[in-house]
Amino acid sequence: MMQDSIGINIPACFSSSAEKQHGDDHGAVTRSGQSVYMSVYRTKVADHCRLITITWCKNLLLHGLSVSVEGPEGEEQYTCKVEVKPWYFWRKQGSKRFIVDGKAVDIFWDLKAAKFNGETEPTSEYYVAVVCDEEVVLLLGDLKKEAYRRTGCRPALIDPILVSKKEHIFGKKKFSTRAKFHEKGRWHEISIECKNKGYNGESPSGVQPEMEIRIDGHLVIHVKHLQWKFRGNESIHLSKMRVEVYWDVHDWLFSPGLKHALFIFKPILSPSTTSTCSMSSSSPSLSSSSPPLSTDQTRSSRSVEGFSVSGSSEFCLFLYAWKVE
Repeated sequence: MMQDSIGINIPACFSSSAEKQHGDDHGAVTRSGQSVYMSVYRTKVADHCRLITITWCKNLLLHGLSVSVEGPEGEEQYTCKVEVKPWYFWRKQGSKRFIVDGKAVDIFWDLKAAKFNGETEPTSEYYVAVVCDEEVVLLLGDLKKEAYRRTGCRPALIDPILVSKKEHIFGKKKFSTRAKFHEKGRWHEISIECKNKGYNGESPSGVQPEMEIRIDGHLVIHVKHLQWKFRGNESIHLSKMRVEVYWDVHDWLFSPGLKHALFIFKPILSPSTTSTCSMSSSSPSLSSSSPPLSTDQTRSSRSVEGFSVSGSSEFCLFLYAWKVE
């Protein structure tokens, strides 16, 4: 544990926001068993389009919130960290200010009545607001009226764009979560199951490991002979959009100890309205040890509401599925 400048104890998973921005939070997860849920947005802050990272961290003792704003050239991170413990009621509401490129950026939060419903990220009765130049540049949660009243600021002219979400989930052979493939879309139930747990590279009685991915209860991907297809990708169709699904389950099959698999869901949508922030999409290349796509790579000269001119969404959902024996 360490302390920030306002005397709040910070869990280990927040010891380096830059570490997590580049996807190196595996150590914190495996050391402490903490669940980590990150959302990265791009919006205009201090006259430039910047990334804002919202990180929720949960273990047996506490919930943690971290808000990081990208600094000049994407290098330095300005971070506000909050530890939410049941007996620290006053810390569940507050604000913090830091300076980005000579301009004040204020973070306001109210988690007094936040409902988590067993999740790492709250589901209702809360807000987290980022304010700059008398505009609310990012607002999360359902208590929007309360947030605008407390900040005394107007909504920003540019809507923030969700760049990526990253979640760590744990299980023995089945892994489940809820996710949106578009900021204004509906929630979907995702489940991933790897059968024949404990497969060690041999095939007793001719049994082969398989993997099933279901969305809203429907089987969308069924990979047989998983030992030969431990890395791959397929396209699935969901309502009016196509979703590219990438997977890398090498460590599930061939690595000892606590091991994770990586799944990436990338929607392909049709463009609609124009945004003034520059964005793009990049095709992920999979690696068994680190995330294949960093938010630094999501830049280009043209974009349309978070989609490239080809209709490919900038958004990617990263799921790290940790297999617990």
